[in-house]
Amino acid sequence: METAWDSGVAAYLAHLAAEKGLARNSLLAYRRDLAGLRRWAVAERIVDPGAVRDADLRRFLIASAQRLGPRSRARLLSTLRGFFAFLVAERLAAADPTQTLLAPRAGRPLPRVLNRAQIERLLDTPPAGEPAGLRDRAILEVLYGCGLRVSELCGLDVADLDLAARFVRVLGKGDKERVLPLGEPAARAVEAWLAPGRPACRGKRPSPALFLNRRGGRITRVGVWQLLKRHARAARIGAAVSPHVLRHTFATHLLEGGADLRVVQALLGHADLSTTEIYTHVDRSFVAEAYRSAHPRARVRRRA
Repeated sequence: METAWDSGVAAYLAHLAAEKGLARNSLLAYRRDLAGLRRWAVAERIVDPGAVRDADLRRFLIASAQRLGPRSRARLLSTLRGFFAFLVAERLAAADPTQTLLAPRAGRPLPRVLNRAQIERLLDTPPAGEPAGLRDRAILEVLYGCGLRVSELCGLDVADLDLAARFVRVLGKGDKERVLPLGEPAARAVEAWLAPGRPACRGKRPSPALFLNRRGGRITRVGVWQLLKRHARAARIGAAVSPHVLRHTFATHLLEGGADLRVVQALLGHADLSTTEIYTHVDRSFVAEAYRSAHPRARVRRRA
């Protein structure tokens, strides 16, 4: 028998999928958060989400804090706010019990970023005389040149490329499509991979995938991580390097070059500008220099 909790949660998840276009992993996170709330509420004999009060949620959040870090607690509260706002809008609850709750401060860890010299060494590492080297160089150039998530890179098909116009079509989170410019080095690397490299790796069954593994199938996330780790070691980069480090580096280098934050937001495919601010750490020296060069009162002019 379906309960009020079942119908309320199901309706909200359907709303997120249809109206917000959230990715599957995001929907699973919402589902887990709300399942935890439902279990707690039923144990507390709160059989209807419309009967939840702010004091109830405080007790639930305190109980949940024992197993969650600051960022996870902030995400849980965000889930609760969205859920109860939806219930009020759909007249499944008379009031929103999250209105008086304060969000915990979530830490904003600075992403690891490679400097220009490290990036140059990394991109020059794959050998040019063999198919795997051509593929790896193209992968590294596209990851750094376009700021892609590793899942976006693995999902690229040959048909997503327009090398003449130097653009690539990317399917991001929530199946949201964006078209990104392809820099000249990345375009040259992809062309070299497509011509002599990819045909040598293609298996018996043709694949639409842009990047193939040694068996001719679509390259996987694990495969990209492994090749990146191998080339980072060869480039003598001491810190751990992941596809997301290249994404951070892409965004940071754009900002250091003078790109507007909202342009970087669009290139990264972020729905919220605050997410871009987390992903694009800029060092203090760049911020200070940008201020000195741009603000009319930054420099004191001597009197004549």
